[in-house]
Amino acid sequence: MSTNTIRQLHQQGQSVWQDDISRDMLTSGLLQERIDLGIRGVTSNPTIFQKAIASGHAYDEDITHLLGQNLPIEDIFQTLAVKDIQFACDLFRPIYDASSGEDGFVSLEVLPNLARDTEGTMANARVLWKAVDRPNLMVKVPGTDEGAPAIEELLFEGLNINVTLLFSLANYERVVTAYISALQRRADAGLPVDRIASVASFFVSRVDTAADKLLDAVGTDAAKALKGKVAVANAQLAYERFESLFSHDAFRKLAAAGAKVQRPLWASTGTKNPDYSDVLYVETLIGPDTVNTMPVPTIEAFLDHGTVARTVDADYAGALKVADELDAVAVSLDEITTKLENDGFDSFMASYDDLLAGVEAKRSELAQVAGDR
Repeated sequence: MSTNTIRQLHQQGQSVWQDDISRDMLTSGLLQERIDLGIRGVTSNPTIFQKAIASGHAYDEDITHLLGQNLPIEDIFQTLAVKDIQFACDLFRPIYDASSGEDGFVSLEVLPNLARDTEGTMANARVLWKAVDRPNLMVKVPGTDEGAPAIEELLFEGLNINVTLLFSLANYERVVTAYISALQRRADAGLPVDRIASVASFFVSRVDTAADKLLDAVGTDAAKALKGKVAVANAQLAYERFESLFSHDAFRKLAAAGAKVQRPLWASTGTKNPDYSDVLYVETLIGPDTVNTMPVPTIEAFLDHGTVARTVDADYAGALKVADELDAVAVSLDEITTKLENDGFDSFMASYDDLLAGVEAKRSELAQVAGDR
């Protein structure tokens, strides 16, 4: 019998969440099969829903039912998404219960056009939390300048938050600070802190994609030697900050009251460069109190030939050396991560626009069919 490397990761303290969801996956039993395999959560985003809704006919019945309500396209999308997320939350609920709220989460993102709107983000997050009405929902909120105060307030109110679009160490630290502050505010108000859950989604492979282009442009041997190393080093240094920030006395007091750490979640872990291992961003970031959210091909690749060993904190000196050598060849990691945050925001907005166009096209198609009857 072959070794289940996904379950081996959990033995190392790392949970694997699937970065994909669709109605077909839910109704066919495929997601339940993945749960049985060891997958302990699911994340979604506008791109994932765009692909799921615009293709096939899994959502036709629901859209047809909504036709007579004259709802805006945004409301139709969120109605469809909420139904899927509720279904997924129910599938993962046994894991959530068995792990005392450590795992079994399903993430749904606030509307991307609110990423620069603090009040709008909070309002939409509250709507989603109420609509899904499941304790194992995580609402995804971008870790932008405008998102940080929303993250703290929503956590204080008792929502589980998946902070997304993190690329830089500075933004990561800000998010952790917001999390600890929210828990302290709850404790000071006499509110429980033991069931508040949050992850900080630190993006990985996109950093190499951006850095490698700049290193190629520099063109020296020293620059080219850094290709494929920057993303992992950046993530490992984030884990070093995680260990430091959650070892302070301020959090230890909260932990004594039952508070959980905000786990780093490695996002964008599918390998984009075919010259690199297809499990590069899994094998190098294994360690306690972490989540790796993998697209399905990466899950399958890691099950097939992944190696499990604690690696994320094995060589902080080496990770720092990569950062220093990057400075030495005049490539700015800060500039890379700032651009990636902006590009990520623009990409999610474009996917959301495509998603709404796809829902509108599907609605028009089904309205035409209904009219022809």
